[in-house]
Amino acid sequence: MEARFGLDGGAMFGIIPRPLWERTNPADAQNRIDMACRCLLVEYPDRNVLVDCGIGSKWSQKERGIYNINAQDTALTEALNARGLSPADIDDVILTHLHFDHVGGASEFAGEGDAQRVRATFANARHWVQRRNWAWANGPSARDGGSYRPIDFTFFETQADAPPLELVDGIAEIMPGIEVLPMHGHTFGMQVLKITTAEHTFAYVADLIPTTSHMRDPYVMGYDIQPLVTVEEKRGLLYEASRNDWILIFGHDPSTSFARVELDKRGRPSAVPLDIDF
Repeated sequence: MEARFGLDGGAMFGIIPRPLWERTNPADAQNRIDMACRCLLVEYPDRNVLVDCGIGSKWSQKERGIYNINAQDTALTEALNARGLSPADIDDVILTHLHFDHVGGASEFAGEGDAQRVRATFANARHWVQRRNWAWANGPSARDGGSYRPIDFTFFETQADAPPLELVDGIAEIMPGIEVLPMHGHTFGMQVLKITTAEHTFAYVADLIPTTSHMRDPYVMGYDIQPLVTVEEKRGLLYEASRNDWILIFGHDPSTSFARVELDKRGRPSAVPLDIDF
């Protein structure tokens, strides 16, 4: 886990009334619910792949207070160190999309005062993002512009020593066993990852299903730019997951990392948490 932070509960659950969503996601005095920034490390014999990189450290004290950002400035590096790795050992960073809570950790401040600049955190890594999301992030709408912070990704074009940026067009297997599946309900060009191993199939669902509380159809974030599209995309993925025994990986659930999908008698999905230790 790269960070814990808070977002407005009403925004996170859209049309769902507070008495319903607060049963599983209690809010604080400022109506914020607890959120995780959960990254995923995929280790190959010859490469290390990081999926998303969290909220990062480029925040003022005022912003940290607004989003209740805590326990994160060194958390990702410490997690890599626990695996015997450092940021320099990451060969690929796959970004589901360029919202600040998914790409913020891709860069950091270096230097002091007038000499301070933004540099890549994973200087040796190729960074993968959908071309459509890259275009949208560089010209978002007034409605969702606040979710894209240019300081998080413009360094790819402004810094001469920036690592390579790979823009992906649609569905693709970008490396053995890792497919990217574009989704356009939350934001244009977000990509869910389907990861296939000898034992399991995983789906890193990003903001299509941010928490286990978002499994059912109407539980859609107010942040989503096309909520009806989100409903259809979520239905399709959960159908495949339940039919083929996929394991879902949740990026924002504060307590559940992995879960299988279980359907009740009415066909409504729910998450069955798994305790997996890799």
